[in-house]
Amino acid sequence: MGDAAKDAGFPTVGKVITCKAAVAWEAGEPLVVQQVQVQPPQKMEVRIKILYSSICHTDLSALKGENEAQRAYPRILGHEASGMVESVGEGVTDLQEGDHVVPVFNGECGDCAYCKHDQTNLCHKFRVNPFKSTMVNDGKTRFSTLDGKPIFHFLNTSTFSEYTVIDSACVVKVDPDAPLHKMALLSCCVSTGKAVAEGARARGASRIIGVDVNPDKFIKGKLMGITDFLNPKEVEVPIYDKIKELTQGGVDYSFECAGNLDVLRNAFLSTHDGWGLTVVLGIHPSPRLLPLHPMELFDGRKIVATTFGDFKPKTQLPHFAKQCMQGVVNLEEFITHELPFDHINEAFQLLVDGKSLRCLLHL
Repeated sequence: MGDAAKDAGFPTVGKVITCKAAVAWEAGEPLVVQQVQVQPPQKMEVRIKILYSSICHTDLSALKGENEAQRAYPRILGHEASGMVESVGEGVTDLQEGDHVVPVFNGECGDCAYCKHDQTNLCHKFRVNPFKSTMVNDGKTRFSTLDGKPIFHFLNTSTFSEYTVIDSACVVKVDPDAPLHKMALLSCCVSTGKAVAEGARARGASRIIGVDVNPDKFIKGKLMGITDFLNPKEVEVPIYDKIKELTQGGVDYSFECAGNLDVLRNAFLSTHDGWGLTVVLGIHPSPRLLPLHPMELFDGRKIVATTFGDFKPKTQLPHFAKQCMQGVVNLEEFITHELPFDHINEAFQLLVDGKSLRCLLHL
């Protein structure tokens, strides 16, 4: 293991690494870029050198402390990234030093009843769990401040750090020829929501309607395949009625990406009765329940939710990565901004202001 690590340029195997990370110390406060210590990986864990990380609305929600499950501080956020394996812990056989990898928040152990079932991509032990803030192996963290104060983990990944330790079930090896800056988007952005816009275009959808209150997003949306754009603020009737008018009764599929129950209801009622399907992608931190009357389900419309795009990450994501390399999905269009890691709070503000789809941070 040591020789391979040296060949990959990692003389740090087995040692505590001191590196830069962006730490969330309390809800609603800017991240603090500071030096932290990262422990070596333990049994069935991997330590990764993060090269690129991007920001998702889930990170923003956690930074604001909008969800009770996300209020563990201090914490290292981040869950969209790519990098290289620096070292592996005992028992890890499918990864080695120098591998190009993508961390994923929804893991795959490969051995449990869930992983062996072809109707789910959840895992008994390593499925996404916002309440989890330590490692599965021993219930401890692998991050600490320079004076030894523990720093908690986030969504199985914690990628806002130059180095991170992740359960091996949550690390996916990708083709070494794949551009790592694009591969970062497979951690969540594209794999979770690939069927929306660009993915729908790739599957041959004849009409793709985007709904947003930010008109600037239509410019980028058109590049990804959106054919029509509706701004609810500019439509005098309920948005679902307008969509039904445009599509002679409703769309075949709708996707709710905002984590907003009012948007979800509009998405559901926008689908065609008899066969319409609504897919829930957004994270809903509010305690409010579904705004649907049970009788509305008797019109033949269906509603489902998906975690990580229903991908089994280790089994299926490498193939999808190759498809992206071949141009099936244009990953480049999702990256609207790039900044040095030290500018991470500026990147968050771009997201808050609705100016970015993904801002890629260079570590």
